[in-house]
Amino acid sequence: MDEIQLILASQSPRRRELLSLTGIPFLVDAPEVDETCPLGAREAVLALARRKALAAADKHPGKVILASDTLVAVDDVPLGKPADEADAFRMLRSLADRWHQVYTGVCVVSATGEVFAEVDATDVRFGPMSDGAIRAYIATGEPMDKAGSYALQGIAGLWIEEIRGSHTNVIGLPMTLTRTLLEKCGLHPLNIA
Repeated sequence: MDEIQLILASQSPRRRELLSLTGIPFLVDAPEVDETCPLGAREAVLALARRKALAAADKHPGKVILASDTLVAVDDVPLGKPADEADAFRMLRSLADRWHQVYTGVCVVSATGEVFAEVDATDVRFGPMSDGAIRAYIATGEPMDKAGSYALQGIAGLWIEEIRGSHTNVIGLPMTLTRTLLEKCGLHPLNIA
């Protein structure tokens, strides 16, 4: 147990899967934090990632903590997880046949308490979606726990026409940024030093 130096402060299975690609052993412990934030999407994801990381750092002194938060934004309006099917429909209708942005704030707290935090941004273009296609997609259940009501790596990929930036950012953990921040804390993917 002592060889584990990294704590992932997230319950997201997608983030766990992506982080496991680094080869760095880690444990998952996502403390409960207030996720309300009145800021714009870019500022909110940074603030929320820091809030999560610092809460986990309090529980795990001497460990490296990794936390992140992702929001979808259209016309600078943040789209979180849908409250219900009608909310999911509203979000998906607003994304159809246009570009939007996905922001992920990543915060790493070193074993000595240094805080490193940055935001990654990716532009995503959905193609046209009929109301029937949106309803059918919602009926799969996939949109109901996803920021912006969709999962790039899931069924929604049928309508995504173009991505500019990190695709792993859209999934919830921008891997290049994550690697850079972990390396600042002395953790190197695949034991590459």
